[in-house]
Amino acid sequence: MHVDLQDDHDWDVSPDEAKKIQERLTPEVVEGPLPADVETVAGIDVSIRDDTAQAAISVLALPEMERVDEAVHRCDVPFPYVPGLLSFRETPPVLPALEQLSVTPDVLMTDSHGLAHPRRFGFACHLGVLLDHPTFGVAKSILVGEPEGTLGTEKGSRVPLEDKGETVGAVLRTRTDVNPVYVSVGHRITLDDAVSVTLACSPRYKIPEPTRQAHKLSRKQK
Repeated sequence: MHVDLQDDHDWDVSPDEAKKIQERLTPEVVEGPLPADVETVAGIDVSIRDDTAQAAISVLALPEMERVDEAVHRCDVPFPYVPGLLSFRETPPVLPALEQLSVTPDVLMTDSHGLAHPRRFGFACHLGVLLDHPTFGVAKSILVGEPEGTLGTEKGSRVPLEDKGETVGAVLRTRTDVNPVYVSVGHRITLDDAVSVTLACSPRYKIPEPTRQAHKLSRKQK
């Protein structure tokens, strides 16, 4: 996958400068329908151990969830741990990993949040805007907001995730009687499309197969 950033991006910044970058880039997030049927989805997993960041990417083809490409990249941890600024730790190892791919995925799925973020600019938004590529987040826990309404127990049940009167994501049941995941727009996708892709990628487990496989790849490479 060719990574063509629209402008240079400096990761060696202070937390205050990082927040200003998020605030500057937030208006560039675009919500819109996917241009075509999704055939490939890249799951992205980033892990940190000591001073090393590792990005693992697994590209799966729908509907069989067949792996068609994968990549791993390690680098020094570029940014300290600051809640709400994880994209400054996770994006630098992901970009070179994406460059290794021979397949350009239709959609990128991150194990994180997008608009469901205090400044409406989580990792899924940051990565999507930098690449100008359809991206969304599927997180295991809530960063901001509260579920609006009662979530059904069946797979496919969903309710809005609301924050300050705004729908920032969806609380989605990917397995019957199992805790939900939290889906949010990153860039160039609608929330409905993000939910549909999540369900299409979740035939057996709570965690969608692309990010589940990326996590397995990451553990294997460690």
